[in-house]
Amino acid sequence: MAITRLLITALGGEGGGVLTNWIIDAANAENIPAQATSVPGVAQRTGATTYYLEFADKPGAKAPIFALMPVAGDIDVAVASELLEAVRIAERGFITPERTFLLGSTHRALTTFEKTARGDGTADAAELMKAAEQASRARFFFEPQAISLALGVPVNAVMLGALATFDVLPVKAKTLRVAIERGGIAVAQNLKGFDAGLAAAKADGGQEKQDAQASAQTRLTVLADEIAAVPEAARETCRLGVARLVGYQDKAYARLYLDRLEPFADDPDLMREVARHLAVRMSFEDIIRVAQLKIRQSRLERVRNDVRANSDDPVEIVDFFKPGIPEAADLLPPMMGRRLVAWAQRRGIMDTANFGMKVRTNTIFGFLRLWWLAKLKPWRRRSWRFANEQADIAAWLDLVTAARAVSHDFAMQTADLARLVKGYGETYRRGQASYRKLVDELVAPALASKAKLEEPAAQLRGAIAGLLIER
Repeated sequence: MAITRLLITALGGEGGGVLTNWIIDAANAENIPAQATSVPGVAQRTGATTYYLEFADKPGAKAPIFALMPVAGDIDVAVASELLEAVRIAERGFITPERTFLLGSTHRALTTFEKTARGDGTADAAELMKAAEQASRARFFFEPQAISLALGVPVNAVMLGALATFDVLPVKAKTLRVAIERGGIAVAQNLKGFDAGLAAAKADGGQEKQDAQASAQTRLTVLADEIAAVPEAARETCRLGVARLVGYQDKAYARLYLDRLEPFADDPDLMREVARHLAVRMSFEDIIRVAQLKIRQSRLERVRNDVRANSDDPVEIVDFFKPGIPEAADLLPPMMGRRLVAWAQRRGIMDTANFGMKVRTNTIFGFLRLWWLAKLKPWRRRSWRFANEQADIAAWLDLVTAARAVSHDFAMQTADLARLVKGYGETYRRGQASYRKLVDELVAPALASKAKLEEPAAQLRGAIAGLLIER
């Protein structure tokens, strides 16, 4: 008897177990013998769980002996709700180009290693996609998480709708829909998600791409005339940088960003590289920034969507903070901030004088505490941290300008030095120390030689890469 084998991999909280139950319930409704097992995962992005299902191909057939675990090279259909998870099961041999249909998501939920890397530790999405495509016989990729967020529907229902479109299982789409109704949990939302998945798969992504392009073309852009004067190769990066900095501070701060980039306009590639790092450096992390992000409506909506709350369900949000002397000094005027830090360093309490806070952001009092901090944005320009950051940014830009006399590649690597400076607390200070070390040992000597050399660029590239992978 022929058996259809289905492997599902889903991240914790995405309803992989519910998705499995819907499929098994539909198979039972059509009198198709079926079996499901699961292996829960831990630690990685709230845990990636694998679900394995087997079906007899004909209704009413005598139940065969089903396997409890998947076998490499023996999977007919694979479903992955995250791109890297699709690559994981392909790497283990479960997805094969001779046999497996892959329903995958282009969504990325970064791994712990990707998040904690000192530089850009994210895996190349294009390479991941290529690997998944090469491993499978046929495939359909889409973005169910975006549909879920836009419509306020569960991701698993969207995935089920897309899966039902391709007729790769012995159960019918209408039976799967009935299984959702029979489940009796958030039926309206789940059916809406199921129908959205069906529509996305039938459209084959064409309409979604058109909508995205139209949205990009009609997107409101501040400082549009100034951005239009930027070389085309760097224009989109500058547009994103301006949008980031207007939200971070104000329009004048975004204009300063463009003014700082103007000296590099004759070298679009270098300008793009500087623009990318400069936007991040100018939006440094302080307590005001944290408060801004915590009270954003989009963030509150995302939390409700993540816990699958109905519109009338109460949701409690508790944010944890551990402020200390660095955070307090950041907000003080330069002279007071400098004195506070010097005092703390003399007593060796710079990193130990912290106190924990729990802020219930969903309450009026908790929300107002963060709202008040976010409203300190105009004060940021008068703070000690702001003065320090602006001086450091100016010095870095001067280095990049001077590095152009050595070589274009050396200027690009000098710009890339900004990757070392990020975060806050000990991470920030360690990054600053690494940055200064490379400036003193590699950049300054190369600039002093006043010769057009290629070796310093290679040395600096290797040094930056080495520091970024240090644990």
